[in-house]
Amino acid sequence: MIWHLPDKTTLSRDEFITRLNEIVAQPEWIIDGNYLHTLSLRLSHCDTVFYFNLPLHICLAGAEERVGRKREDMPWSEDTMDPEFRQWIIDFPTQQAPVIDRLLNDCNTGVNVIVFHSREEADNFIEMLPDHPTL
Repeated sequence: MIWHLPDKTTLSRDEFITRLNEIVAQPEWIIDGNYLHTLSLRLSHCDTVFYFNLPLHICLAGAEERVGRKREDMPWSEDTMDPEFRQWIIDFPTQQAPVIDRLLNDCNTGVNVIVFHSREEADNFIEMLPDHPTL
């Protein structure tokens, strides 16, 4: 919710890092999103990581489903799938995932890393939480 600006631009990289530093200095926080260039910073301050390592076709379908929908993390709605973003998703397993895997393997042993390979795994995890309300 800090990266995307209402005019369809993004923060500068420096301002983004400044804002992240302010967030991770707080006693409690949740950060959603990849932003690989800041992953080391976040890993050095977190206690838990939820890594959605989903199959490519699921990631593409999820991105397509979000087209035209209002989202909390973006102050605008995309009318079509951005071709660059689509290609970024396609390249993710070979370009981003290996770096994320290495950083997660190398991070502080006090960090609890939970990897989900399907949405069902994530749903099951939530169902097992002690304070989860029964719907």
